[in-house]
Amino acid sequence: MAMSTKINLKLKVWRQKSAQENGAFETYAAKDIDTDMSFLEMLDVVNEQLAKGGKEPIAFDHDCREGICGACGAMVNGQAHGPQKATTLCQLHMRHFKDGETLVIEPWRSRGFPVIKDLAVDRGAFDRIMAAGGYISVKTGSAPDAHTIPVPKPNADLAMDAAVCIGCGACVAACPNASAMLFVSAKVSQFSVLPQGQIEAKERVRRMVDTMDAEGFGNCSNEYECEAACPKEISVAHIARMNREYRSAQFSS
Repeated sequence: MAMSTKINLKLKVWRQKSAQENGAFETYAAKDIDTDMSFLEMLDVVNEQLAKGGKEPIAFDHDCREGICGACGAMVNGQAHGPQKATTLCQLHMRHFKDGETLVIEPWRSRGFPVIKDLAVDRGAFDRIMAAGGYISVKTGSAPDAHTIPVPKPNADLAMDAAVCIGCGACVAACPNASAMLFVSAKVSQFSVLPQGQIEAKERVRRMVDTMDAEGFGNCSNEYECEAACPKEISVAHIARMNREYRSAQFSS
């Protein structure tokens, strides 16, 4: 079994006390970092040293640390969730960095994601978009009852591909326009391609898109940065589908 190694890093971390105050980068030394650590574990080590020195630890979002919940996220050298493809920040390991490397770490940048503190941002806008239409009113009953509604396998697969979105916000952070269209389109698709989601399909897409716009997210200009940054590799094809559904809903209103 290969032995883990230790590396030293220079961190330039964005520090900001609140959305109302200006922030700035501060530099820290991350010494003797085990390459088997995750990125968040590395930040834990740095925070422990800061606390021992009587300094304020770096605030960052996290919860499950298993790439499931979507709570974590930061820009690392300009890349959402860091350099590893299809990987959340909590699952990014320090073996992907070199000894002596400088890491610039900053929060998601978007009007829709105001900074709470340091690297932590308020992603409540996503919750409000979901509340606007991310549900169905059909009573499906128990699990066996759900099987009474036939669903073509291609539709089921498409819905599941969309439903893997964890709402982390990397798509917004990576987009030059801070667009949330990949997130919203995934949430629209996971319902609209299934028979259970048809009752409020037109109202759903109208409400969710209109809420997205009201929250201050930008529009899509087909840069494809969202798809490249998404840790679950959600396809931009969902955006095209959502646009078609939105136009259809507008004409039928």
